[in-house]
Parts: sequence; structure tokens; C-alpha cells
Amino acid sequence: MSSAPPRLILASKSASRRAMLDAAGVAYEAVPADIDERAVEAGLAGAAPGEVAEALSVAKAAAVAALHPQALVLGSDSLVVCAGRRFDKPASRDEAQEHLRFFSGKVMELHSAAALVREGGCLWSHASLARLHVRTLSEEFIHNYLTLEWPSIGHTVGAFRIEGPGVQLFEAIEGDQFTVLGMPLLPLLGALREEGVILA
Repeated sequence: MSSAPPRLILASKSASRRAMLDAAGVAYEAVPADIDERAVEAGLAGAAPGEVAEALSVAKAAAVAALHPQALVLGSDSLVVCAGRRFDKPASRDEAQEHLRFFSGKVMELHSAAALVREGGCLWSHASLARLHVRTLSEEFIHNYLTLEWPSIGHTVGAFRIEGPGVQLFEAIEGDQFTVLGMPLLPLLGALREEGVILA
């Protein structure tokens, strides 16, 4: 008789990450991490965006793992770079508008990472990249889009939900849908199989 699979905790309150795990049939519980992301980033000056996303994923997972020592904890993070500039989640509708104006007609690089931590040790981490080609956005579109989507997109880097009206921002996307949604799901599922969380 096989033993029970390890308890999996998602160190995030992200609705899209929960939806991905739910749709994939992965059993977990959600315990959002409370870390100072800027402090973690301060120690990573000069690091590539994917490395920063991975480090934040590990830090989030480690913070929750410290409170749940027997569990396997999944941390995840996404960040956006456009024309050499790093973007965080917009703090206000005005800031979201500024972000969208900047993205207009450019390529947005979205780095999504995930990490698995148990008892303080990182067992696995991975970062994936998607390149999103933003079409030229009119002022009228930006205004109407934010009227519809703000404040729901306030918790998203890039100021969009690809599963909602945010898909209208783009004319082409290079990369898989899971990376765009905020987590490299296929590599993660492979790691979860290795750890016995899901069947191989």
C-alpha cells in the first residue's frame, strides 16, 4: 500500500496560480507568504530577471516552510521587463495607465518562476520566459480598459489578466500560457511527480 503524498502548500494568494493547480488536479492548501520583496531584490543587484523571480519564489516558499516544517511548500513569482525597465504591480490606476502607455507598441518580457522548499532547503526551482508583443494602444482603449479592469488588475505585474480583457493588449505572444498566467506549470508538475505529490 502506497504512503500518503506529501502535504503541499502554495505560498501565494494568486487566483491564477490556484486556478492552474486546481485545473491540473493537484491537491494543496494556500498560505500566502509575507516577505519583504524589495529587501530580497536589494541583495540581487545585477542579477538577471529570471534569477530575481526564482530568488523571490524561493524566499516566499522558505518563509512559509519555516512555519510548516513537515510540508512541501511551493513559492512562485512573476516580473515584467520592458525596454530595459523593470515593472512592479501598479499601486494605483494612474500608475497602471502609465505602465500601459509605456508598454504600447513594445515587447513585454514576462519572467515566471516557481520553487519547492522543505525544511529550509530548496529542492527545485525553475524560471520561464514569455515575450508578449503589445499592440499600439489608443488613449481611449486604455481609459475604457482600466474602467473595466481596475482594481482587479492591481495585483498583477503588467497590469493585465490574460484570461480576461487583458488579452486585448497583445498582437502576438511567444511562450506558453502557463508562464503568462504566472507559473511554469509543466516543469512544476514534473518536480511534483519527483516528490511524490502527484502520480508519475
